[in-house]
Amino acid sequence: MIDIRLSDNLELMAEIEDNTVDLIYCDILYGTGKDFGDYKDLKAKKDIIETHYFPRIKEMHRVLKPTGSIYLQMDEKINHWIRCIMDDVFGYDNFRNNIIWQYNRWTATSKDFQKLHDCILRYTKTKQFTFKIEYKDYTEGSKKRKENKLHRFKGGEKYLVTETKGVAQNDVWVDIPFLPPSCKERKKVGYKTQKPKALIERIIKASSNEGDLVADFYAGSFTTAEVCKDLNRNFIGCDISEKAVEIGRARVAGF
Repeated sequence: MIDIRLSDNLELMAEIEDNTVDLIYCDILYGTGKDFGDYKDLKAKKDIIETHYFPRIKEMHRVLKPTGSIYLQMDEKINHWIRCIMDDVFGYDNFRNNIIWQYNRWTATSKDFQKLHDCILRYTKTKQFTFKIEYKDYTEGSKKRKENKLHRFKGGEKYLVTETKGVAQNDVWVDIPFLPPSCKERKKVGYKTQKPKALIERIIKASSNEGDLVADFYAGSFTTAEVCKDLNRNFIGCDISEKAVEIGRARVAGF
């Protein structure tokens, strides 16, 4: 099931029953104050951010299953305020990660270090939640140390070598590139603030199972919907932009 709505997210969430969504991922409004054409962003003022997000995050908490997880993506403009709201609604003890998605983009002259990362706040509703560890390959140095230990063990020294699937994924993601305007994935969809499929795939694989219901209430280019189609998850989501909804329906056409 793929359910794409042209709707304000509060209106859509009001239709959803309590404790029915397995995973929420939202690439939220970042507080830039800019007009992106498809939508107008909020200004980075505490009262504006709290007024907009507090009722929406309360609704996200209500519709999320007790075993569910929520990932909210943003940058450094508002992440400190969102973290406080999430602590109030979901509980400080249910904070799991502040994931850093670090990417390379164009260079810029500035008196500051370049701002080349997003924050993805991960919370759960309870202590019992779905999570599957992703493993990445060993570094060359780790492989050599492991091979040396194994070699010495065969030579008579007592080394215990434990076979594993690799190194567990950490909370700094540097292996998923930003989508430049010229890349195939970006050109195919044509949405300014589009996020990579690989980024959302990692989240969905980690915190849901096949057949689960995934929600995106700031769906934008509806990358989440397409990834759910690819990974055999159900999806419900919305955007207030007619263009965004047209893009989303085209991306899952025939499903």
